[in-house]
Amino acid sequence: MDTIVVNVRVPEGHNVILGQSHFIKSTEDLFEALVNAVPNIRFGLAFCESSGPCLVRVEGNDEDLQQLASKTALELSAGHTFIVFMKNAFPINVLDKVKAVPEVCNIFLATANPFQVILAQTDQGRGVLGVIDGYASKGVETSKDVEERRAFLRRIGYKRSG
Repeated sequence: MDTIVVNVRVPEGHNVILGQSHFIKSTEDLFEALVNAVPNIRFGLAFCESSGPCLVRVEGNDEDLQQLASKTALELSAGHTFIVFMKNAFPINVLDKVKAVPEVCNIFLATANPFQVILAQTDQGRGVLGVIDGYASKGVETSKDVEERRAFLRRIGYKRSG
């Protein structure tokens, strides 16, 4: 077995979900889940089919993000994984819908950070061993950091002031 690391850069202002499902129907079901969660979401998703023709299956409503998703999925080439690049939405807005898709088995990450996917490669194919999301911790937050975190969450509307 060989270990491979694939570096993934996330465009500024975008987010990514990397997961695993078990059926080619996932591409269309994930499309429906995403547009039903956030009507103005823009996204591209790609699914690595791992039987039959073993193609990268692509859906979405943004051609540039579809191309980015398909390029990244092909680089990963890990059986039954899917990747979603999105804008105009955050993972928190869509994750419940994505996880509710019957074929979805696993979510490896949801992030806006650059990340690395650690893959195992055997003579049969590739599988995800894990992910490295962003960077290592630099310390523990101070009381000023707590204030800034709380203010940020209220400023972007995820917590109520008061």
